[in-house]
Amino acid sequence: MKPESTVFAVAGTLFGLIIGWMIGTQQATTRPVAATAVAAPAAAAVPAGNPATRPMLDESQVSAMRTIAERDPKNVESRVQLGNLFFDAERYPDAIKWYEEAVALNPNDPNVSTDLAVSYYYTNQADKSLAQFERSLKADPRHVKTYLNMGIVKAFGTQDRKGAAAAWEEVLKLAPGSADAQAAKRALDNLKAAQPGGTPAPPGGQTPVGS
Repeated sequence: MKPESTVFAVAGTLFGLIIGWMIGTQQATTRPVAATAVAAPAAAAVPAGNPATRPMLDESQVSAMRTIAERDPKNVESRVQLGNLFFDAERYPDAIKWYEEAVALNPNDPNVSTDLAVSYYYTNQADKSLAQFERSLKADPRHVKTYLNMGIVKAFGTQDRKGAAAAWEEVLKLAPGSADAQAAKRALDNLKAAQPGGTPAPPGGQTPVGS
């Protein structure tokens, strides 16, 4: 997931900013403010191993949610919230642990499944990320945020430009006129402006997490 070639001859940096917005707003509208449920990726391709730049982890909330989770092995919500807390702190391997437990208990929630898929991407597991996106779409074939993020992983994780374009075009079909569709359209426009035959570079010149 560290391609050396440059794909975006025109507005490459702008495209990176667009991708950052797309990842960064993933499921943000579905997260209850107080409960912090259904976490959203905070920024595109931010390295997970740099403690100096990580957001603070709310240890008190982690402790409270962990206690609930340990007392009730079937409590989905506590596991989702633990995943969210670790995700927001950019501790993606920890987020994966709790998201996986939540998805095992409730495989039909496309929001949590997609958060898990994005976490895989941030830990340099593009193929696993794409497989999880497919599970999200099995639960909800019209889940716009899944297609939006799938396009990112296909573009930058597996250098599948055609697949990325197809995913973003699906966003345009499912949510015309929405903010998601606007972002997908900008991404598609920049993809078309890329050098012929090139492979996508990481957004904004950054590298994926976990590499």
